[in-house]
Amino acid sequence: MLRENIHRDLVQAMKQKDEVRVRTLRLLSSVMKNQEIEQKGRGEDPLLSDEEVFGIVRRETKKRKEAAALYLKGGRPELAAKEEEELKVLESYLPPELGEEAVERAVVEAIAAVHPEGIKDFGKVMGAVMKATKGNADAALVQRIVKERLRQ
Repeated sequence: MLRENIHRDLVQAMKQKDEVRVRTLRLLSSVMKNQEIEQKGRGEDPLLSDEEVFGIVRRETKKRKEAAALYLKGGRPELAAKEEEELKVLESYLPPELGEEAVERAVVEAIAAVHPEGIKDFGKVMGAVMKATKGNADAALVQRIVKERLRQ
């Protein structure tokens, strides 16, 4: 399971004194533990599935990308570099993102399944594409392609 791999990598990083990996994986472990506690409180199974862990890692990568961009905009390149280091560690746990051609095919299939009546059904198509790609597609890319297709 992915959760065990992350824990094993954390232990290995501690032994190797890899500060960036230790810091990033500790934070990731903390977020996963909080999710488990939250699920247990709702009466759900507290053990996270790999899909739930992938979701957590995706959220954390998105946070790092946004923070790095804001730090660069604010003139703090040293903090942006720190976020980018953590981003590289997190991305190593994600499957590779789908390319533009694969996203294009997924959008075409989603449009065929949803039968949108125009741009007003953008959300329905986006939801279908993201579900079909299981989050392995860049949302900005999907959004751009869906808008292009719906305007045709």
